[in-house]
Amino acid sequence: MVYCKRIKDLREDSDKTQGDVAEYLGTTAQHYGKYENGICELPFSRAIQLADYYNVSLDYIAGRSEYKFEQSLDVSELCLIKMWRALSERNKDKVEFLTEQLLSAQ
Repeated sequence: MVYCKRIKDLREDSDKTQGDVAEYLGTTAQHYGKYENGICELPFSRAIQLADYYNVSLDYIAGRSEYKFEQSLDVSELCLIKMWRALSERNKDKVEFLTEQLLSAQ
């Protein structure tokens, strides 16, 4: 379960204890620890609370994305990212070159 590592890493990166996060969620540190260790499955409602707490996307917590902050992107930006990912490395280099030219011409 990818989310176990993600929520533990988010907690540690935020310098929080299991008790801090458990208090926010309205549970005990022992029960929250079971989420991080994969003993208990994280309920969807708790995943939403954690996404709000850490200001990250649910996709990041679920392991569906490597980007923590996709919720701040609009639809056209997400579309560009998807297209970017589909490009070959050679074509990515071309896009970067053309983007730099466009930016300098502004």
